[in-house]
Amino acid sequence: MKLEVFFDCSSPWTYLGFHNVQPIAEKYGADIDWKPILVGGVFNTVNQSVYEQRANPVRVKARYMRKDLQDWAKLAGLEITFPPSIFPINSVKAMRACIVLNETGLLVAFAEQIFRAYWSDNLDISDEAVLTSCLEAVGADAGAVLTAIKSDDVKAELRANTEALIARGGFGSPTFFIGEDMFFGNDRLPLVDAALVKLSE
Repeated sequence: MKLEVFFDCSSPWTYLGFHNVQPIAEKYGADIDWKPILVGGVFNTVNQSVYEQRANPVRVKARYMRKDLQDWAKLAGLEITFPPSIFPINSVKAMRACIVLNETGLLVAFAEQIFRAYWSDNLDISDEAVLTSCLEAVGADAGAVLTAIKSDDVKAELRANTEALIARGGFGSPTFFIGEDMFFGNDRLPLVDAALVKLSE
């Protein structure tokens, strides 16, 4: 069984989904195919309403969303706070690094470092010093990775993943696919679990 996960580290809900999907996949022996994307590219193409909602939020809904996020974070055992100084963030270098590290088996560990740096420690993950620290924390060759993310092949793969999600009907992060069955968001993971149950029977 294969479970595709399209994700961008710039979203707190993706932090939750990234964390919570892993034990579900492990439970059913599903292989996760990690697909780093640029969610801004998705929004620009098919979901521009996100920008209007950010510019003119419904105050009571926004207040509840913050509370909802904390409830989910507590349930997952994660510390998540909205960065007071840098939001939204340019995650392109981090997501290209995920592309590079996917080939070495370090993607998950690195992405977890990036999520924590931004969503727990309020660090600027577009800063190469922060990226270097996250890369070194997982044992990656930071210099080699930061060179590799400038390559045309890595840029093209990130762009292709983003375009593939759009072509398959996706509109945000995280998005999960089991075959062509799509599930959007951390709160749809019980449905992912149920779909994997059927496949494992």
